[in-house]
Amino acid sequence: MPLGALRPSPLVEQATQHLRDQITDGQWPVGTKLPAETALAKTLGVGRSTVREALRALAGAGLLQARQGAGVFVIATEPEEDWATRLRHAAVTDIYEVRMLIEVQAARLSAQRRTKVDLAAMRTALDARRDAAAGEDAAFVDADIALHAAVVAGAHNPVLTDLFVEFTPALRNGLIDLLDILDLRAHEPNHGDEAHEALVRAIERGDADTASSTLQAELEQTLARLQRL
Repeated sequence: MPLGALRPSPLVEQATQHLRDQITDGQWPVGTKLPAETALAKTLGVGRSTVREALRALAGAGLLQARQGAGVFVIATEPEEDWATRLRHAAVTDIYEVRMLIEVQAARLSAQRRTKVDLAAMRTALDARRDAAAGEDAAFVDADIALHAAVVAGAHNPVLTDLFVEFTPALRNGLIDLLDILDLRAHEPNHGDEAHEALVRAIERGDADTASSTLQAELEQTLARLQRL
């Protein structure tokens, strides 16, 4: 695709897209040295500062690399996916396996570190989960995730909390699909209530071993169902 003069605005975004197209379309294969900023600016009809910003954006996407004294080179023809994008594309079973690693440890820490405020939040979330059992699958999943989020919050580790938040959108979609495909709530609208009650009670007692083993068993059961889909 040949380069051409750009419209006035937004110049950086347009310049970035034009250069990206040259790379992803194979016009500039891996290893190619790009023309100098001055030449690119003239071809695109923009200033050198605009070209510089576009090149910086493409370097950030993993497509280009500036080499001191040599120029700017193409190092990939497909942009790197950020973490959120990779999660959206990941298999729900892969997400669930990592979820287990995060949440089982979070449950153990929560039993050791939870405050009265944390315990109240878990009880409130457990009650909300029970109330949601009378509703649609999406509402029930949202209430279930809220309870698990309260358990993770009780660990008082911001990194664990952030990781759980990152997983939530993909996890939510997978759980809704699971309930729909297997119709798990047809005969048990409040599916998994006993296990969740046991989890909260263990955290209330400060029993880290039981809290982690209870959650491990509950998540393994769900993962086994997902792997059979």
